[in-house]
This record gives sequence, C-alpha cells and structure tokens, in this order.
Amino acid sequence: MAKHRAPDGGPTDFDAATAALADVSGDYVIDVAHTRIGIRARHAMVTTVRGSFTDFAGEAHLDVAKPGASSVAIRIRTASIDTGQADRDAHLRSPDFLDVERWPEILFASTEVEQLDDEVYEVTGDLTIRDVTRPVTVEFALTGSAKDPFGNTRVGFEGALAIKRSDWGLTWNTPLDTGGVLVSDRIQIEFDVSVIRSA
Repeated sequence: MAKHRAPDGGPTDFDAATAALADVSGDYVIDVAHTRIGIRARHAMVTTVRGSFTDFAGEAHLDVAKPGASSVAIRIRTASIDTGQADRDAHLRSPDFLDVERWPEILFASTEVEQLDDEVYEVTGDLTIRDVTRPVTVEFALTGSAKDPFGNTRVGFEGALAIKRSDWGLTWNTPLDTGGVLVSDRIQIEFDVSVIRSA
C-alpha cells in the first residue's frame, strides 16, 4: 500500500489509519454508520448543492487473487435523500425527480471488476434509477484495511461517478432569464464506503 508522507518526509497520521491486511478476500456488508453516499449538482449555474442518501444497504465479495471474481451490489432508498433543506428534498422526492412513491430504490449491481493497480479497481455495472437501467463504470480506490477494536475485518473504498441525469429520465428543469437552467444535467455520485467481512 502506498505511503502518504508529511511535508518533512515523515509518515502522517493517515498511514496508521490505512495499515493493510495481507488478504481481505471474503464476503462483506456495507457498514452504513461509516459509509456516505453523496450527490452534487450545480444550482442556477452558480453554486454546488450537496446532499446524501441516508438509507441504503449493500454487499460485496472481494477476491484478491482473482479480482475479476469480485462483485458489489448496492440498494439506496430514494426517499432518504437529504440536502439539508426540506422544500428542496420534497421536490427531489416528487415525480419531477426521483418519484419515490413509484420508484423507492436506486440499484447498482456490478457486472465486471478489473484491478488497475495495487489500490485502484474499475467496477462496471448496471445502475437503475426510476425505470431506466444503464451501464456505468466507477473507479474505486482502496483506502485501507484493518482489524477494528471489535475484531471485525474492515475495508474502505472511495469512488465517484459523474452521470447525466437525463439519461435516466430525470429531465425536469426551469430556464433562467440570464441563460442556462436551474439544475445541472450533470450530477456526481460520491462513495465513501466501509465494509465489514461477514461472519
């Protein structure tokens, strides 16, 4: 695992947090309490609005010897979207956007995993939003692996995915008098994931 160094060349506190285990192969579940699935979008062509989903679950199978045999599946409850502003969240849950009554989950299921280097994996899979399923590819960086104080084998990953929401039928918008639109078509989904090996 790559080392992160302070400006003086010495190890940083980050090194201690990313001590690597020799073999992390096995079946895992997402630790929701230590995982964030975030979103970002431009608003009014001026600023970035950030939010996250707070209700989700997922499983992963990691195979160090044969990375191609690894897999991941994530289920996100659409009604759990939280941008910190109640009226905006209600609009995002409405039929204009996620339509949470008809489509209560966003789903991702991997179809292929490729190891690019010691710490980076390219995960291709099917992303389903509302009634549309399209293939996407996410690069995940391994951020660390360790035994936690409770004896759990824990592995961390980070990744981000940029999509055009219109590709999934999320086309609502309002034009601005000065040109452009109220909500960007391009959004980013961010993953800061901690998984725990199943017993």
